[in-house]
Amino acid sequence: MNKQHLYLNFCFVIYYAVLPILSVHASPHPLIKLLQSNDPMFLQYQQDVEENRILIARYRQGLYKNDTEASSKLAQSLTIYRYIVKSGDDIFSIAARCTIPYESIATLNRLEHPSFIQAGKEILLPSLPSLFIPETAETDLERLLISAHTEDTSFIIRVYPEGKSLELYCLPDQGFSGTERAFFLNTAFRYPLPIIRITSGFGLRKNPISGTIKLHEGLDLAAPIGTPVYACREGRVTSTGCNDLYGNFIVITHEGGWSSLYGHLSTIEVSLQSSVHSGTVIGTVGMTGQTTGPHLHFELRQDGKARDPAPFLPGKGSNR
Repeated sequence: MNKQHLYLNFCFVIYYAVLPILSVHASPHPLIKLLQSNDPMFLQYQQDVEENRILIARYRQGLYKNDTEASSKLAQSLTIYRYIVKSGDDIFSIAARCTIPYESIATLNRLEHPSFIQAGKEILLPSLPSLFIPETAETDLERLLISAHTEDTSFIIRVYPEGKSLELYCLPDQGFSGTERAFFLNTAFRYPLPIIRITSGFGLRKNPISGTIKLHEGLDLAAPIGTPVYACREGRVTSTGCNDLYGNFIVITHEGGWSSLYGHLSTIEVSLQSSVHSGTVIGTVGMTGQTTGPHLHFELRQDGKARDPAPFLPGKGSNR
């Protein structure tokens, strides 16, 4: 997110209190106890959502004088509520009950995946369909959002998740792109290293050690020894070990018949049959097995068949 761009276009900061200093446990956000019509706070929330739908319709029709007026109206209309997740809730059922897109709830609460909604956890509920983006990304999803979204009607809000102060950019009437949705649902793959430098691609090549021509079934990604290696997608660790070819290696099985392999590792940081999320540190780069220098050998397989990872990964293999 280009902060200067947003400030030049318009910034509107919302503070949810008369600005007494909040205690660690205090929150200016009203608490909804039940997502039911017999909860008066939920009824108020539904009224706020309905009123904001009218404002969004006016915004879509271009009925405001300019972006500044639109930002001001939308910023003033946004209210944030709290809700403690109940057993049986998930982000999709909560979003449906609130008539708010799940993307709004996910980004406001900085959720990486639907499974991060858990019973007993307090979440924030916005009354305005929006994306909420931090200035500094912590996840692949947030990096995608920051790089893809710059809107003239963006404004800044201050929220207090679990009593902690946090500033976010609010992008009204925005939702996930297909790529962003895939990352949130963990159906997309990510690069397994923080910085990408491909030294050998997928395809036929001369083996640098034996000199024979054979299919190279993955990507070689150069990195210093000890660089953290990430799981490229949510899955289960189905194999770990050491052999002459891959050295220390890990295999993770994913949904849809996919699996990923990580070879030449220095260390293995996960145990067999453990579940991992996209971005979980599973090991570190090394130069074990058949290799001439430190790098990660990375493979993707679908139904056991080696596939070129490049088309399934974001970008072109540069710094991310």
